[in-house]
Formats: sequence, structure tokens, C-alpha cells
Amino acid sequence: MTTMLKLEGAYKSYGAQILLDGAEAEFTDDHKIGLIGRNGAGKSTLIRVLLGEEELDKGGVQYHPKLRLGYLRQHDPFNEGESVQDFLMRDSEQPDWRCGVVAGQFEIKGPMLEAPVKSLSGGWQTRVKLAALLLHEPNMLLLDEPTNFLDLRTQLLLEEFLKGFNGGCIVVSHDRTFLNATCDHTVSLSRGKLTMYPGSVDNFLLYEAEQREHDIRSNKVIAAKRTQLETFIAKNSSHANTAVQAKSKAKQLEKLQFKQIEQAEKNVRMKVPLVESRGGAALRINNMTIGYPDRKIAENINIEIEHGSRVAVVGDNGQGKTTFLRSVVGSLEPIQGDLKWSFGCDVGCYAQHVYTSLPPHYTVREFLSSQATKDCTQQTVLDMAGSFLFRGDDVDKAVEVLSGGERARLCMAGLLLSKHSVLILDEPGNHLDVETVEALAEALNRYRGTVIFTSHDRTFMERMASTVIEVRDGSVKNYLGDYQAYLYRVKKEIEEGRRGSVGASTSGGAPAKAKNRPAADESEEQKAARKARNRRLFDLRTNLQSVERQMTKYTEKKNTLEEQINTSNGSADDMKRWKEEHVATTKKLAEIEEKWLGLQAEQEKEEKAGAE
Repeated sequence: MTTMLKLEGAYKSYGAQILLDGAEAEFTDDHKIGLIGRNGAGKSTLIRVLLGEEELDKGGVQYHPKLRLGYLRQHDPFNEGESVQDFLMRDSEQPDWRCGVVAGQFEIKGPMLEAPVKSLSGGWQTRVKLAALLLHEPNMLLLDEPTNFLDLRTQLLLEEFLKGFNGGCIVVSHDRTFLNATCDHTVSLSRGKLTMYPGSVDNFLLYEAEQREHDIRSNKVIAAKRTQLETFIAKNSSHANTAVQAKSKAKQLEKLQFKQIEQAEKNVRMKVPLVESRGGAALRINNMTIGYPDRKIAENINIEIEHGSRVAVVGDNGQGKTTFLRSVVGSLEPIQGDLKWSFGCDVGCYAQHVYTSLPPHYTVREFLSSQATKDCTQQTVLDMAGSFLFRGDDVDKAVEVLSGGERARLCMAGLLLSKHSVLILDEPGNHLDVETVEALAEALNRYRGTVIFTSHDRTFMERMASTVIEVRDGSVKNYLGDYQAYLYRVKKEIEEGRRGSVGASTSGGAPAKAKNRPAADESEEQKAARKARNRRLFDLRTNLQSVERQMTKYTEKKNTLEEQINTSNGSADDMKRWKEEHVATTKKLAEIEEKWLGLQAEQEKEEKAGAE
């Protein structure tokens, strides 16, 4: 294990917005790290800082002398008329046979190697860039939203590439499924700080929630214990025979410090258009042909979509998904055939190009108010704006000064404030962070209308799709299976396509790295000690949780008894029994609290040893 990049005391701000506030992190050559955080937290800025494209206000980045940094380029690096093979050879300065072997890992073979790169779809051009990246033999990769606009097949190829890549990488992505599949560590950027976690994104988010709950419980216990100690000290410090005990308790009181708990970032919850549930067919398509004057995209389309269904439109890039959606929404006339919506269907559309037609002089607030139904309050409008990250003064920004991503978010917010009974969504998750995409999926699953959508976010697809329509090889058909079945089939096709080139990919590609191999500079004795320490920490945390539950139980029992004694008109026997139980409970609670303090001290000791 070698540290390739080290961020030290990093500070970076834009005006009043602080993105990095003394952030520190180490990135090694044997970990694949998912970098997560809310939109605007500074993830892309951090990537640019690590690349050397932006300077820090304070602090620095240390680069290992043997660092070979690879970055998946977002711009177009291709020359006019240049073939795939020519580009790879020019960019990497590698021979044609080597370029062909590496390109084969991304299914770029045969005639495609001789095709002009610019004639390929965006997904295939990304595969070419990945092949070029691998030919440079980097030992650290930086990938900023690599799955944006990639079809499922290319995403799966990228996953396999990263799993087999013999080096470290940092991946920024809003697609949680992709991060879980490719990354073994997680770094969270929040409020200017970086938190490293040795596990997947899902496990980190679970740990973060559990840790917060643990700290809240600990603070409650500490508050109760402080009250108890302060009461004891006040009663006994002035008496000679108890002064020593009081002094001892005062020392314990000094050690009891509340854990600092930052206010949780606000969770997004979106409202959806209130429409009535309906049965039967919402859309019928009969013998339809779609395409353009110079070419057909698909023909003989016969599809029926039921009211209330969630229809995922799937297929590789360039097959015609967007063309199909444009035909359904009416912005592209079909070449022939019939398309009929049932009576009363009010269709709303979100597409990547829609935001270009927004009224430029409207403010965010004015545009959303113009889209909202009459029964929407101003607060509802502002809440929806906040859900899509327009908060504070942002709601008074003019549309003309918004970025493309901000305009796209504004379109989606406006759509959800309207009262359409059918929503057609083309890549609704682009420009949104993980939390907002999840909130959008939750909202759309509560929506009683019909949703027809396409997305490259697998988590979103899995949560949403009730029906799958596949666009492939000139046809548009209902897929006889759910999204998981479709995903399985695509994976099988990729595996079968590789069987004929196993030798090539293993001889020239990046060798797969054994999982969980010992670090190069860690002895077996150190490794055993680390594992033993982790086991002790796990046991300590488990015991602490058990003890905290006991403390809560006995504290509640003690409070109940005190209330009965102070407020009840019970009999003398009841009073005697309650007081005896109160004495026994107080004694037991003190024993448990002492045990808790000891476990806390042990945990702090082990954590300190681990940090050293």
C-alpha cells in the first residue's frame, strides 16, 4: 500500500461558500474510493484540485514521485476523420496490436477499429476514451460522474474495468449501484470535511446513521450521569466523611464530555401531482414506425401501456430510446401508424433539451409559480424549489443566469408542481445528487398517474420500473421480464462476448487484483494485531450498546418510581415497596454507569492505538 495523493489542511471557498475547511485525506494505490456528498458540496472542485487544475486557498496536495494519474476526459479529444485505431495509437504512442488488444476489452473490435471515432455514439466514444486511458498505464484514476449518459452495457464494462484495474481510483457518481459495485472505500465530503470509511457507500450511510443514534444516546446517558454526579457533589462536598467521595465524583464529572453532534443535513421530500387513479390503457400504439426523413429507427411497434404503470424504456445508446420518447410525447411525428392516448390524459414531459426554452427573464420563484396548480401555496412552491436545491436567495435568480444543470432541475421542479396525469421523463436523475434522486423515486412511486421514463441510474431504475420496454435492433417491444431480468441478460451477453477473447484480455489488459490482499508494507504480525484490535473494538461497541440499553431501562424505571413516590397516594406498603425498589434501582444504575465509563475509556484507548 502506497499513498499516491495526500491532501493536507485544504481550504477552498468561493465567496461566502466554503467547500473545503481544513480537509485532510490520503488516497492509496490499493483502494477504490467512492466520493459522495450533496450537490454543491465541492466534489468536482476537489477532483480539479487533485488534478492540479485549481489551487487551494490554503493547504496543499502531496503527489508520490511514481504517481501516474489517469483522468477520464469529458471533452472531445478526437481529430476530424480520425479512426478509433489511429486515435488510440496517436494518444498512447503504443503499437496497433497493443491498441487492438486493449480496445477489445471494451468490445471495440474488427471494423469498428477502422470507423471514424466521431461517427460513434456517445457511449462508444466513452469506451474509446477508457481504452486510451488504460493504454497510458496509470496507477491512480480520477473519475468524475463517469456513468453520465452511458448505457447499461457500457456501465457494466466500466465496472469490470474498474474491478480489474490494478491501482487506486477516486470515483464521483450519483449512481449508488455503480459505487457499491466498484468501490471498497467511501469518502464523504460534508461541510468542508472529508470522512474516510473502509466499506461500501450503503454500509457507510448505515454506519453514519447508527453512529449518530449512538452519539445521541450517549449524550442522554452523559446528561443523566452529570446530573447524578452534580447532585452527589452538592450534597456531600461539605461533609468531612464524604468529602473524599465528592472529590472523586468531581473528577469523574470532569471526564464526562458530551459528543459533538452536527445538525443532520436536511432530507429532501417532494410532493407529487395529485391525480386520480385510473384503470385500463393510458396509451395504445398500433403498427407505428418512428424515425426521421432520411432513416427509420424502429417499425412495427405495437404497445399498450396501462394507467398507473412505471414504464422503463431501456436499450443501448444510439438504438432510439429518445426518438421513441419524442414520438410518444408528440415532439416528433411518427412516420406511420397510430398513437392514441386515452380520454383525459394530460401529458407532461421532461427532456434534456427542454430547459433551453425557459423564459429567460423569469426568476426561479416566478417560473415555479407559473407552473403550479391553483391550489398550490407559496410555501409549497418554495418547498419544491428547496427540494431541487434552490434555497435562500437562489429563488430570486433569473433563469438567464442559471447553469444548464440548474435549468434542468428547475424544469423537473415545475413539472412536479403541475397536475399532469402522465409524466414522460428522459434522464430525470442527471444533475441531481444521490439524496435528491432517491427522493424523486420515492415521490414518483407515490404518484398515482403514469410514468414513462429512461435513465442510466440503475438504482433509480430498480426502484421505479414495473414494466420494461426495450428499444433494440430496429424494434420497440415489451420486455418479457422485470428490470432485474433485463440486467441479467445484458450481463450474460457481455460474458459470452468475452469468451472468444479471454486470452487477449488477460495477456494485455490490467490484471485482476486479488481482493483483500495484505498491504505490501504490513507484516503478518502487524496484520494479526490489526485484526485483533478491530475485533476488540467491535466487541467493545457491542457491549457499549448493550450497556446503554440497560442504562435507559433502569433510568426510566428510576424516574417512574420517583414519580410514584412523589405524586401517588398509595398505601404505606406500596410506598415502602417503591422506596426499596428505588434504592435497589439507583444502586444498579450506578453499577451500570460505572461499567459504561470503563467501556468508554477502553474504546477511546483502542481507537487511539489504531490511529497511531
